[in-house]
Amino acid sequence: MVSNVETSTRLRQARDEFLSSGSVDDGLISGTVRDSWQRSRDLRVHPDRVDLPFVREPDLDSPLVVAASPVVHRLGEDLAAQSVSIILTSADGLVLDRAAADARIRAVLDSVQLACGYSYAEKFVGTNGIGTTAETGRATFIRGGEHYLGTLGRLACAGAPIRDPLSGRVAGILDLTCWARQSDPLLVTLAKTAGSQIEDRLRALATESEAALLDTYLRQCRRYPTGVLAVGDDIVLMNRYLRESLDGLDQSALLGHATDLQRSQSTTAAAVLPSGYLAKVTVAERITLRSGRTHIVAHVALTDSALSRTRLVARSAVVPGLAGGSSSWRRSCQQVERCCADRDWVVLDGESGSGRTKLAEMVAHHVRPDRTVRVLRLDRSRGAEEMLNALEAEVARDDFDIVLTDIDELPEDVLESVSTVLQSCAGRGWIAATMNSTVPSPAVETQLLPLFMHTVPVPALRHHIEDLDELVPDLLRELTKGADITMSPAALRRLAKLSWPGNIAQLRQVLAEIVTWQRSGVITPDKLPPECHSLTRRTLTPMEALERDAIVRSLHDHDGDKRSAAADLGISRATMYRRIRQYGIT
Repeated sequence: MVSNVETSTRLRQARDEFLSSGSVDDGLISGTVRDSWQRSRDLRVHPDRVDLPFVREPDLDSPLVVAASPVVHRLGEDLAAQSVSIILTSADGLVLDRAAADARIRAVLDSVQLACGYSYAEKFVGTNGIGTTAETGRATFIRGGEHYLGTLGRLACAGAPIRDPLSGRVAGILDLTCWARQSDPLLVTLAKTAGSQIEDRLRALATESEAALLDTYLRQCRRYPTGVLAVGDDIVLMNRYLRESLDGLDQSALLGHATDLQRSQSTTAAAVLPSGYLAKVTVAERITLRSGRTHIVAHVALTDSALSRTRLVARSAVVPGLAGGSSSWRRSCQQVERCCADRDWVVLDGESGSGRTKLAEMVAHHVRPDRTVRVLRLDRSRGAEEMLNALEAEVARDDFDIVLTDIDELPEDVLESVSTVLQSCAGRGWIAATMNSTVPSPAVETQLLPLFMHTVPVPALRHHIEDLDELVPDLLRELTKGADITMSPAALRRLAKLSWPGNIAQLRQVLAEIVTWQRSGVITPDKLPPECHSLTRRTLTPMEALERDAIVRSLHDHDGDKRSAAADLGISRATMYRRIRQYGIT
């Protein structure tokens, strides 16, 4: 009987022979290992050096991790005395979770970067239980010298694919790794059994979440006669009314607004679709899954703005002083223009920084150029009482044009007073108010909104990003007082990739920063500030922004060399890759 030690020696010799001559002893090496060795050589994997890149931060809320975590850690406890580590990876070999009670084997795994965030795909480390299982789609047992990478020769690993219960595709891999001298082919059976348990849990989670979404969607379709939309992780359900009413562009835009609602706590969004339809999207129900993710079912009310277009035929299509030619932006301008001409009070509803106040102010100047437009802002340094006094003074006149900003931020203790003042002057002038309905304010909805006849949605910059071609030159002229400075097409493309959570106000700040050191010429991508090289959708904290800026500058100083940039900043390469992923640095 051949011992593990003798087998290990023969495998090392077979590997050395393959590396030197390319030939394989078929009596000792299986076809699976032989083919994997050949793929590893073709991929130019170094046979004796571990130097893996940090690929990405694992998504710990994914259905795979949620389903597998109890199985992985229970199995880790059961095998704690056996020096066996349990490793969960994605379908492409990225390590998502790991359970290893034995300190010695845990240290070895760390030394070969078999850790969360790193990938053990064959293209990185050659033949191994994870990468070869991912490549073949079958359970694989790789012992000691069968590894292409020599530094893995102390280990043996059994990998089993985890298949998605709906599509049948490989969703992940469960790997059991132990010392090669203690290896047992029964590990493959154990990996398959644990993988089946994870598949059962995936099936239960998928069935639960999809059934809940479908049941809720069908119930809302029965209750609500017009538009109903359901949005899940990989599922979109749209009833016949919406499918027949909206073309492909409208449906895509509507889905974008619904996805924004899914990711936030907001309950309502107003949107101008590319065709000119006005859509009010209201979340009817939220379905919170065990993974923490949320599905939504929403009601969609559509208003055909053809009548509005007819009434605006005699008016200009573009309001002077307002850059932007997209249909959604122009539709908002036209709606506010109609309200101003008819002296109907209007609420401009949109995100902070989206241009609501300037839109109302410039429209009022355009409709009645001989009039003074007063903008009353909620200045936190002076307080709402002073603004209330200014409002009383303005409405004391027989006619007026007022833009009242951020009514959703008014303190509740002054809302009643503001409402009383507005009621006293109804019909004697024009008032436009701005607010952001994504942050619900019941008091504002009951005390102030009934006084306004119309609500016009103002799109976030990410929903009319094509207007950058007009916005950027317009803002540069404003900031430099007409200096000869332009933005290169490459730099504009870079700006178009950003999500702009601060909207037009954020864009203006970015351009203001640029012109502090460049007052003429062409702005190229390398002249854009660090935040323009980060694709994260959320607003960073001051500390995070400082860290992001330092990383971007260091990468620029080292011509994109991440290793050198990390060393310059005094952080590990793994931390560098993690921060690049976290901040969306490109």
